[in-house]
Amino acid sequence: MFGESATAITILFILIAAGVGAFVRKRSRDKCLRDFERNRVTMESKSGKTIWGALRVENTGLEFIYPEKHKDQQGHEETSYLLYKYEYPEIQAVIRFHDDLSDPHKKEREKELKKTYHPGPWRRFKRRLLNVFRTIRDSVVEIINLLISHAKKATPAGKVLTSQDKYVSQMKQELVDATGTSFEPLLERYIGHTVVLEMIKADKVLEYCGVLKEYTAEFVEIMDVDYAIKDDQPTRKADLVVPRKHGLIRHLAE
Repeated sequence: MFGESATAITILFILIAAGVGAFVRKRSRDKCLRDFERNRVTMESKSGKTIWGALRVENTGLEFIYPEKHKDQQGHEETSYLLYKYEYPEIQAVIRFHDDLSDPHKKEREKELKKTYHPGPWRRFKRRLLNVFRTIRDSVVEIINLLISHAKKATPAGKVLTSQDKYVSQMKQELVDATGTSFEPLLERYIGHTVVLEMIKADKVLEYCGVLKEYTAEFVEIMDVDYAIKDDQPTRKADLVVPRKHGLIRHLAE
């Protein structure tokens, strides 16, 4: 009787944990990308291709809504471009050029920069509090791993869990993806300060100076940068969201 109860409880626990992970994952959207939502942006790919439009952010990808219909080489009209999450490794940068913004969005962006640069005590306190919750949230995955490992070794449900290793591993990975560890002590102290972003672009390593706004597990966001997509173009003031795989905050610049 005890064995059957333990098995039922363990299976129920797995189902609940998987459901919570799926729910969180469905509603989670990258904070850096979300900061650019509804703004007109340009997405630069590693191949040199550029896509522009008003940005819509979902947890499964991005949509760039064109300002007007665009006719492609085949002659059909297009009104938007979809970039799926599995295509994120092809992103070089998502760029918000200041002169592409509407007047209301320019004002919003200026307010955002003022709040970001050298934040006051209240804003710093809120961020510290948020980081406490992030740390607790990230620890949940580790606790679940320990509980499952213990249950597999020390309870009658262990055989059930062992026989479902594939499902259990999938469930744990879903929870890891859903929580998406974002707390980075090395970067945290530089939030709101002028920094140097080191970007790997083709076969070059380029440096851009700006204000560090935010970072997540996948991206880093920096404001007020002088940026040009191509070497022969003049630089323009812009805000950048860059994948952390090839965009590193290398120096404090103040």
